[in-house]
Amino acid sequence: MRGTTVRKLAILEPVLVYAMIVAYIWNLRYSHRGVWVGILGLMLLSHLVHREDAYSLGFRPRHMGECWREIAPALAFLTVLMLACGILFRTTRHIGVQTAMASWVAYVPWGVFQQYVLNGYFLNRFYAVLGRRGASLISAALFCGVHFPNWFLMVVAFPAGYCSTRIYWRYRNLYFLGLAHATVGFLLFLVVPDSVSHHLKVGPGWFGR
Repeated sequence: MRGTTVRKLAILEPVLVYAMIVAYIWNLRYSHRGVWVGILGLMLLSHLVHREDAYSLGFRPRHMGECWREIAPALAFLTVLMLACGILFRTTRHIGVQTAMASWVAYVPWGVFQQYVLNGYFLNRFYAVLGRRGASLISAALFCGVHFPNWFLMVVAFPAGYCSTRIYWRYRNLYFLGLAHATVGFLLFLVVPDSVSHHLKVGPGWFGR
């Protein structure tokens, strides 16, 4: 009985944090922009309670070389494929090389942050209750959910989120995952027309708000 109660309490924390993130996306970012600081503060407090430091969460260069050797070729192939599709279907945005590079560089910190939230926080929290496979599936599903109602991003987010959790389990390197996230995200912006991607907006922004 006590074990069941502990499990329920353990899963309640990430569920509540997720609910706050969803509330922020759909309402609070328009009425109370600074609320995100409080949400992030609660997540950082959780790490302190669980005695997790930045290194253990994945903010480390360890295994970076292995990531490049084993995963970068697949990422490079995906990059070429997406660019080829953009050229073939004539959907590539007309932006200069410098603008494109600046956009990608600016995207990297956001990519690292999203991977921290997905893997460093949610995946680790659900792992304590659901194990690796269950944690990966539920974390990917929640990652997919925050992109609602953008059906295109939701279709991309679930498999991409699940793959990132598997990579995280193996290498535990948020920097590489952030770089990969930024690369894929920028390519989606570059080659997918807004009629499909809605400019990668989620929540009320998808409706043009």
